[in-house]
Amino acid sequence: MAPSSSSSSWIPTRTTLRRRTQAPKPSSAPALDAADDASSSDEEYDDVCCQECGSGKSPAKLLLCDKCDRGYHLFCLRPILVAVPKGSWFCPCCSSKQNKLKSFPLVQTKIIDFFRIQRAPGPVQSELSQDSQRKRKRSGSLVMSKKKRKLLPFNPSEDPERRLEQMRSLATALIASGTQFRDELTYQPGGAPRSANRAALEKGGMQVLSKQDAETLNMCKRMMDRGECPPLMVVFDPTEGFTVEADRFIKDWTIVTEYVGDVDYLKNREDDGGDSMMTLLSAADHSKSLVICPYKHGNIARFINGINNHTPEGRRKQNLKCVRYSVNGECRVLLIANRDIPKGERLYYDYNGDEYEYPTEHFV
Repeated sequence: MAPSSSSSSWIPTRTTLRRRTQAPKPSSAPALDAADDASSSDEEYDDVCCQECGSGKSPAKLLLCDKCDRGYHLFCLRPILVAVPKGSWFCPCCSSKQNKLKSFPLVQTKIIDFFRIQRAPGPVQSELSQDSQRKRKRSGSLVMSKKKRKLLPFNPSEDPERRLEQMRSLATALIASGTQFRDELTYQPGGAPRSANRAALEKGGMQVLSKQDAETLNMCKRMMDRGECPPLMVVFDPTEGFTVEADRFIKDWTIVTEYVGDVDYLKNREDDGGDSMMTLLSAADHSKSLVICPYKHGNIARFINGINNHTPEGRRKQNLKCVRYSVNGECRVLLIANRDIPKGERLYYDYNGDEYEYPTEHFV
C-alpha cells in the first residue's frame, strides 16, 4: 500500500515519475525491519494479482488501491508509475469516479493573469521580424567566415487566438498537477540558494552558452513574457498522461523551452518519490550537486515525455535533446530540437543521456 500522507489521484496528477539524467534511481518501497513481519506481509497479499495482466509475479511492483484494495503492477498502469507514489493512491476505476479533468477557461484576462503576461501599451513588432531585418542587412557583407551552428528562437503561432488555446492547455495541466507557472529557476527557503548554482563546480566542466545563443535565449524569455509562447499544445493521453505536441513546424536547433523549477541539493532529494526531477549540477563534491524540482513551480518542460531507450522504436521517437549550459556562470538546462519537427508530432527526449540511471524499459 502507498503510505498515507497526502492525496494523489490518478487522472488529475502527473503520475509518471521523472528522475532524469544523473539524478538518483527511484527508491523502492521501504523494507520491513523484522523477517517475521515480512513473512506475515507476504502471506497477507499472496493472492493479490494485477488487474491488468492477471499475474501475481513481481510482488514488489504491485500497488494496491487505497479504496478498493485491488492490485496493479506499476508498469502495467497507463500512464505507468516507476515507483510507489507518496500519499494515498487510487486505481483508475476508483479515481475516474471521483475526478474529472477541468479545462482552464478560454478567457484572455484569466490567461494573462495566470501567466503574468506583460500588457503592452500598443502594438509591438515581433523580435523575430526585427532580427530577420538585421540579418538581411548583414547579408550584404563580402566577409566570409566559417560559422558555428547557432541556436534558434522558437517561432510563436501568428494567430493570437491560437496562442491563447496553447496557453490554456498548459494552464490546465499545471493546475491539475498542483503547479504554479514559472519560466525561470526558483530558489526557495530551505532549498539551495542561488549562490550554490555555480557551473564551475561541474564535474569535468560544462559547455558555455555563447553570447549570441544567450541573447537568443533571452529573446525567448521576452517573447514568453509578452504572451508569445512556444507553439506547443499540452494534451492528456490515457496511455502517456499529460504530453506535449508541436502546434506548428519547429526547425532543427530551435530552443523549445528551458527546464525550470525549484532548485535544491540532490542530497536533500535522494529519497524523493516525486516526479520530474532533473539534474542541474553534477559536482565532483556530491554534496554540492543540484537538481531542479518542478512540483510546485514549473513550465511546459515538465510535461514533455521521455523515450524508451531500450528499444529501436523508442529511440527513433526522440526529437529533442536535453543540454546543460553555463550561462553567465550559472547552470541552465535547455530542451532543443535535434531535428525538424512537423506540426502534430509529440515531443520526446532521452531522460538518461549516457547514464542509464532512469528506468525507461516500460515506457510506451
